[in-house]
Amino acid sequence: MRAVILVMIATLIALGRPAGAVGFQQATAPDPDGKPLAVAIWYPSKAPAAPHAFGLLSFDVAENGPIAGTHLPLVVISHGTGGSNTGHVDTAMALAEAGFVVAAVTHTGDNYLDQSHALTRQNFIDRPRHLSRVIDYMLATWSGHTRIDAARIGAFGHSVGGFTVLIAAGGVADFARARQFCNQHPDAWICQQGRYVQSIRASGGPTNIGPARDRRIKAVVAAAPAEVYEFPPGGLAGVTIPVQVWSADQDTITPPKWDADLLRTALPAIEFHAVPGASHLAFLAPCNDALAHAAPDVCYDPPGFDRAAFHRDFNRAVVEFFRTRLPPRR
Repeated sequence: MRAVILVMIATLIALGRPAGAVGFQQATAPDPDGKPLAVAIWYPSKAPAAPHAFGLLSFDVAENGPIAGTHLPLVVISHGTGGSNTGHVDTAMALAEAGFVVAAVTHTGDNYLDQSHALTRQNFIDRPRHLSRVIDYMLATWSGHTRIDAARIGAFGHSVGGFTVLIAAGGVADFARARQFCNQHPDAWICQQGRYVQSIRASGGPTNIGPARDRRIKAVVAAAPAEVYEFPPGGLAGVTIPVQVWSADQDTITPPKWDADLLRTALPAIEFHAVPGASHLAFLAPCNDALAHAAPDVCYDPPGFDRAAFHRDFNRAVVEFFRTRLPPRR
């Protein structure tokens, strides 16, 4: 009987996280208006998996393994300022294990290697276009493009990536509001960033960011979204698709009262999650000891907050949101 129970437990573990359940590829998507875009792609696969390094983190994936399944939903990921296309690797893995294709872009001019456009109006304009170019690539050029259901596309964004997906969903922001915000809140983190302040002062002519709606996107998740105060009254009226919002109550970079909380009024139908004890970077993949040593600021969490435990619930909720909002066609 003991042997039978052990076999049953082993079987359940295998069913819960099957070996070789996630394939992985790196690709380059063309952007006619800028540099080619580096894209990390996760997808369902039955090929054998092996450890693969994502920076200092490691996950078991089947690199370049064949894709499994058809009519698969697609989720595109937009990282925050100074990030990369692997910053949300555990969330991407969770989605791929649940049957999604995931394509995360490294934003030109706003990533860990190149911040030439970071915190500028041009960056906010470029980012939604990057998401659209990645969708173009995934639907027409990627080797597994025939396996994707073009009617089931979602977008996930963190920090300025959250702003990005709101613009891609139909929002229209006004960069002139940034000047007003910083005049009123000069001590805010964003208003202490020289490049942002210079961009505000230099802005002239039209100040709108958007419209840049990509109607192929049918649902979005915004985690600790930034620059929400740049949306004027009615600026989010064009966002008519389902939205899930995550807010960190210890966020000093995008404080909820100036950002995520504003969405509760502007988008009353959103699914809103407030996370007690979480800081702005809590939505990045949990750190191991090596990453914590190399990048302590990225890995810092307030005392008592367990990022790994939170991500188990966070990833489950993100998967369930997209699964519900991007259902198979009948």
